[in-house]
Amino acid sequence: MMSPYPRQCSAILILFSFFLLPTSPLRAELTLEDGIKRQFGKLTDGNSPGMAVLVARDGKIIYQGGFGWADIGKKSPVTVETKFRIGSITKQFTAAAILRLAEEGKLALTDPLDKFFPGFPGGNGITLQHLLTHTSGIHSYTEKPEFMGKVIRPIQPEDLIAWFRNDPPDFAPGKGFQYNNSAYFLLGEIVGKVSGKQFPTYFQENFFDPLGMKDTGVYQNATPPPGMASGYSVADGKTAAALDWDMSWAGGAGSLYSTVGDLFRWNEALFGGKILREASFKAMTTPVKLPENVDGMNYGFGLLMSDLARLPVVSHGGGLNGWSSDLMRLPEQKCTVISLANALPPVAGFEPSAVTHQLAGKFLEAEIGKLPPLKENLSFDRKTYQDFVGRYDYKNAVLTVSMEKDRLFGQLTGQEKYEIFPSAQDEFFWKIAGAKVVFLRSDKGEVIAARHTQGGNTFRAARLVEAEIKLTDGELNAILGQYQYGPAAVLTVTRDGPSVFAQLTGQPKFQIYPKSANEFEWRVVKASVTFKNDKDGKVTQATHLQNGATLEAPKIK
Repeated sequence: MMSPYPRQCSAILILFSFFLLPTSPLRAELTLEDGIKRQFGKLTDGNSPGMAVLVARDGKIIYQGGFGWADIGKKSPVTVETKFRIGSITKQFTAAAILRLAEEGKLALTDPLDKFFPGFPGGNGITLQHLLTHTSGIHSYTEKPEFMGKVIRPIQPEDLIAWFRNDPPDFAPGKGFQYNNSAYFLLGEIVGKVSGKQFPTYFQENFFDPLGMKDTGVYQNATPPPGMASGYSVADGKTAAALDWDMSWAGGAGSLYSTVGDLFRWNEALFGGKILREASFKAMTTPVKLPENVDGMNYGFGLLMSDLARLPVVSHGGGLNGWSSDLMRLPEQKCTVISLANALPPVAGFEPSAVTHQLAGKFLEAEIGKLPPLKENLSFDRKTYQDFVGRYDYKNAVLTVSMEKDRLFGQLTGQEKYEIFPSAQDEFFWKIAGAKVVFLRSDKGEVIAARHTQGGNTFRAARLVEAEIKLTDGELNAILGQYQYGPAAVLTVTRDGPSVFAQLTGQPKFQIYPKSANEFEWRVVKASVTFKNDKDGKVTQATHLQNGATLEAPKIK
């Protein structure tokens, strides 16, 4: 998931929705094809961006289809031949290229970064394996507050690397985990340095051409391929053209475009042993071992290991403004499920990772039905439920835990409220999703945080504490207006009675809450904004703080 403010536009590359809850489940009495047509037909009811989906098993396509519009203005429908930008799905291609070069003896995963980029700060202690597993500690350039204002203009690889190479590291190599686009951008350039060919050419000659992937390549904004969809954003039920990234900023981290058919060919080859030797593939699909008490993902090399109703899953998603995608493989069932969409924020109910999980769940419901059901711990003392009530900082969202009689519920930002069930002391699970949460206590026994596990990802979410502050009409009116968050982004602040709302270009409107007369916070994410006055007391600037990054935004209206 991506956060609603600057980080959303800077996160290249949605991995997946780490708190996955089904939206419109396919009706059990319908066949897979009938269910898909009935559900996805909603995309063709009006002027909606679209989605292409594919389900396959044992090397055979069971269903594929397109819904909605590839280009709303031209009334061009999405088909299975429609091309989409696929964002971070690119990472597995980059990882496979590095592993192929290692098999050929042209590099080693233990090679230090400064072998390829001499003088890179800390490069002698950062290995290629650190880069592959997001454990290098290099700060991701997509998290830099200036990123949003730069991404619409082309950039040379050496200039992009120079822009982030001197940023302070997030942690020492191997001592933490942070999803990292800088690492995969560097890996893409290393493929070029070692092979003697730029990574787009290497991909074409070693992957795309041999596998017959005729509709896949590195996206060039100046020369888009024929049959390419247009990217949109959907917010508050309104559809608009999305911010158009120049994909020179994505490189080996996320610059590919493809179709559902080509990604099916790729998955069959990758899992069929046609891309890598057995040892390399095993390394690619083995989660990195993280230090004790370090949160992170079950991440291998460009791939994420998780489960669907306890069936093993290997997958990766992608997302950038206007585009979202998910490529899933259930290796034991030899099943591939793909969904590609030309909208981010997405059409409600059509977020690709939710769709692939939903389709796989329907297709494999017989196998899933044979698994023993999860059972709640009926001996749990429900008198302690009140300890857990509150809000928890999920970084890209907020989990609100509430109690109704003797039942406990969890609600993530933008999703429905669902009951959570006890499995052990201070530990709960969702029956409708493969997720669990353990509430953490201080030495005094007070609940101070929650540790959430789902989809191969585990993270710690601090409990939020907020105070209620009331402001005068004059104090509220002073901050209303528009603030320039970047060349293509404006934050609009409005009010409805005592409630204040903020909306960034292309994103939904969210209420913000006062911490003082000048400082407000979002409660859907951990973010705040401070409004600054000039010497005459007039508000002239907003300072946005999120994920440790600060953005200065002048008031323009």
